[in-house]
Amino acid sequence: MNRHVLMLDLKSDPALIERYRQWHAPGKVPPAVVRAIRQAGILEMEIHLCGDRLAMIVEVTDDYDPEAKAEADAADPDVQAWEALMDTFQRPLPWAKLGEKWVPAERIFSLAEQ
Repeated sequence: MNRHVLMLDLKSDPALIERYRQWHAPGKVPPAVVRAIRQAGILEMEIHLCGDRLAMIVEVTDDYDPEAKAEADAADPDVQAWEALMDTFQRPLPWAKLGEKWVPAERIFSLAEQ
């Protein structure tokens, strides 16, 4: 199992941030989106919020393929509708590449390695 940590910002508007939180409450994410996440080999996903910055922690199977997931998501109208909705709340990190949404974070410390 592998872990990935990804970062993204929300628009700095308290009302939008609250709506984003509500969309991520238990039972609010559309079942088709949850199913697509699980079918891709994602075993666990958490999103943490600090101010207007998000950190996503994802645990995936050893054969998880992010490119295959991106292709499947692009072909899934339910996932595309969800992404369009989420785009109304999100803004890319200042250093994100053009078109990049969630940016991988670099692990710089591990207690297990100390």
